[in-house]
Order: sequence, then C-alpha cells, then structure tokens
Amino acid sequence: MRPGHRPPFTLPPAPAAPPPEPPDPPAPLAPQVAGPADLEREAGVARLFELHHSSMLRLAVLLGADDPENVVAEAYYQIYRRWRRLKDAAAAEAHLRSTVCNLTRVRIRHLQVARRHEEQPASPPEPTVASAESTALLREDQRVLIDALQQLPARQREALVLRHWLGLKEAEIAAAMGISRGSVKTHTSRGIAALTQAMEARR
Repeated sequence: MRPGHRPPFTLPPAPAAPPPEPPDPPAPLAPQVAGPADLEREAGVARLFELHHSSMLRLAVLLGADDPENVVAEAYYQIYRRWRRLKDAAAAEAHLRSTVCNLTRVRIRHLQVARRHEEQPASPPEPTVASAESTALLREDQRVLIDALQQLPARQREALVLRHWLGLKEAEIAAAMGISRGSVKTHTSRGIAALTQAMEARR
C-alpha cells in the first residue's frame, strides 16, 4: 500500500436476521357450557321419558298407530322443542299425551288416504303389526280388544283408550283430544256401545 493511500471504505456485513419466531399456538376452543335453561330442559325431558314412555307407547298402539315407536319419538321431539313454553311437568305430560293422540290420528288419516289412492294395489293392505316391544306392553285381554277398537271411528277409539286404559278424567281426556267435556261423554258412550256390539258379534 502506497504511503498516504487509504483503502476503500467498505460497510461491515449486515448482521444475520434472527430466525422467525414460531406462530403462537391457536387458543383452545372453550367448551360450550349449556345454560341453566338448557340443563333444565334436558333433565325435564329425560325425566318425562323415564316416567311416561311406556304408557305413551301403549297409547299409540291402542289408538292404532302402525309405527308407534316413531309416533312416540316424534312426540318427545316436539316436547323437547316446546319445553320452554310449558309451565310445569304436569303440563308437559298432558301436552305429550295430546301430541301422541294428534300424531296417531294424522298418521292413520294419511294411511287411509294413501290406500284409497292406490289404483291397483298388488295385494290387500296388511294388518297393522306392532313391534314385539309394543305388543309385550299389552295384556292378553287388551290384545283381544285391539281388533275391535280399530273398527271404531277415531274419536270414539281415543275416548275409550284414554278413559279405560289410561284412566284419565273427563277434563284430561278433553284436553288430550282438544274437544269439550260434553263431546268426551258422547264419544265414550257411542264407543262403548259400538265396542260391545262388535265383541258380541265375535262370540
């Protein structure tokens, strides 16, 4: 290097960039905690199922439902959806019973309409056969009356089943069927007369 000659100025090398920090792990999802109203509904419907499922299934069978398990399951689902509108457990039971009656009635009407509109049925409609579970719920004397009950008009059949198999009072029957107490008396009286005549004809 010549005297008085300065070396060219050079910048020092830039420091190496630090490695990128790993991203923060996602925050764990907070568990969805059901509110008091949801917990009350879950417990209430579970209790209603435990206490009344068998009697509701028996009711659907006696009313002539071709698929009583599905009828009762749908009734409980409707109760579950409407639970917050109900006042208490007694109201829930009454509403459940009414729902089973309504669903069975609608189901029977649907089947009757479908059968009437069959142009050329391949074979006569098969009689309603309840599942083994449903049939087991019925006593032998009840099974004998089922065929005769199926021949009654729907309202007479409902009135008799609610009165003599479930042991409901007139006011409870009226609430379940959505009719007046006077109509309950009329349907019950006519149903007993028709059922007695049908049973005597079997002898």
